[in-house]
Amino acid sequence: MKGRETAIFTGIAFVVGLLVGFMIGTRVGGPGPAVQAPPAAQAPPVVNHQDTIRRLEDLLARDPGNLNAWVQLGNAYFDSKQPVKAIEAYGKALEINPNDANVLTDQGVMFRQMGWYDKAVANFEKAAEIDSSHAQSLYNLGIVYRYDLQDFPNAIKAWEKFLERNPSGPGADQVRREVEFLKTHPPIPAGQPAVPMQQGN
Repeated sequence: MKGRETAIFTGIAFVVGLLVGFMIGTRVGGPGPAVQAPPAAQAPPVVNHQDTIRRLEDLLARDPGNLNAWVQLGNAYFDSKQPVKAIEAYGKALEINPNDANVLTDQGVMFRQMGWYDKAVANFEKAAEIDSSHAQSLYNLGIVYRYDLQDFPNAIKAWEKFLERNPSGPGADQVRREVEFLKTHPPIPAGQPAVPMQQGN
């Protein structure tokens, strides 16, 4: 944040840090109460994405209309950081069910990772329209407007809708502070660091 006082930079860095901490997916149950971390001696299980991908591709070769398998394949590509393939798999799932807010959101996250911000915005907006309780899509919409497109009025609108749907849930206080900052400070120049996003399912 060039040209800003250290205090402002520190405040925004703190808020962004809190926002990053909230950006979690919903594929394993969604945002919820904090859970205690496993003991340090326990390493997280190793996920073999390539094995999962091979099994799903084999299944889809035999059953190309399997919606759940396309979603799982998209998730496997998402988790293994293969955004183009994730976008394609989610696209196949959306051909079968175009109104899945979670899949639209996950595909939107991948669009954003590729720098296809207009497509990300379209996905997040559609997800929010389809599911009136889908806060993740509005949260992510605000991220794209705020950090990628530098469109602060639309970031505020998206996050205010997020707060309407999620007034006291996970991330609400951090988003509220971010909205307040955008409303009370002049626009910040482009060049903000990328911020991770929430997964839809």
